Amino acid sequence: MSLLDSALGIRILLWLGDPIPLPQPPEVTEALISAEVTQTDDGDGFQLVFSIAQDTVAGFTLLSDAATGLFSKVVVGVIVGALPQILINGVITHHQVDPHSEPGASTLTLSGRDVSVMMDLEDKSAAFPNLPDFVIATQILASYAELGLIPVVTPTADIPLFLQRIPRQAETDLQFVRRMARRNGFVFHVNPLLPNVNQAVFGPELRASLPQSAFNINTITSDNVTSLHFTNDGLAPTGVAGGSFIEPISKSIIPIPELPSLRLPPLVLSPTATKRKDQLRQSANETPSRAFLSSVSKVTGAPEAVTGTGEVDTQHYGSVLQARGLVGVRGVSAYDGLYYLRQVTHHIEVGKYTQSFVMTREGTDSITPVVVP
Repeated sequence: MSLLDSALGIRILLWLGDPIPLPQPPEVTEALISAEVTQTDDGDGFQLVFSIAQDTVAGFTLLSDAATGLFSKVVVGVIVGALPQILINGVITHHQVDPHSEPGASTLTLSGRDVSVMMDLEDKSAAFPNLPDFVIATQILASYAELGLIPVVTPTADIPLFLQRIPRQAETDLQFVRRMARRNGFVFHVNPLLPNVNQAVFGPELRASLPQSAFNINTITSDNVTSLHFTNDGLAPTGVAGGSFIEPISKSIIPIPELPSLRLPPLVLSPTATKRKDQLRQSANETPSRAFLSSVSKVTGAPEAVTGTGEVDTQHYGSVLQARGLVGVRGVSAYDGLYYLRQVTHHIEVGKYTQSFVMTREGTDSITPVVVP
């Protein structure tokens, strides 16, 4: 039985190829033993394990196939019912071959990352005078149209003037875009939409999306999680203290007030108290707008106090989780309510499809009376 004929009623979609990924012939898809896709805030990755048979003349034929070569494109998705859901548009970056004397036991493991890895290959030096960060990010992302990137860019508040500051790049495009995102309290990630089509998101965490199906536990008939655990870390939230900037006209020293996180809207009524404070030691050398952004980005970039981890059996849960969205929890009292899904790992093999997850929020006690079933 191949993964494409799973008894679960859930089928895997697998396309391979360079420069355009295409559906594969039956001999390739039937050789697939397992597929794993991990979606995280810092980028997505995949691992595909194939059974490889040795031909007496050609050797391991799957190894010589251009579709499975290094830097070949990969599309991995799942079809639940009639609608496909793309998990990753990726690029193969690593091969692992495990030959075995027993017939049929040799394997080929293909690993890789989402298509943003192609932005991380060339170290560059560049200057962008008088351009705000969101314009720079848009220009860089637009230059990678061949990767199927559609820029979704949120405007940034700081506009650098030539005489005060010139934004400079001294790293790869991916590292530079991520650095610009962090200094504005933003995130950067690639969301797959269709095969070879992706949103390249440069902006605040999106917490206004439609919540995914809730995790239910401690109910009589509707429990749908295999495992679920929560922690509340009082040392995780971080504030700022002692920051100030020099007002350019009067030369007065202006203290920076404690500013809220850009992670909006809030998800709880009782956020865990912030006990740790960091100094903004460079704010006096920054413009007022940059000083305020430094404070906001410090608070926004700090870990959230409450973390939930767990696993669901997809057939029992009934839907496919997508990281970087909201999900509800029901049946854990103060830990009920909405969470932000930071990581989802999809593991698919014959007769089995599980999803493990990491979700976070800023405290306890739900701000919503009910969650989506």
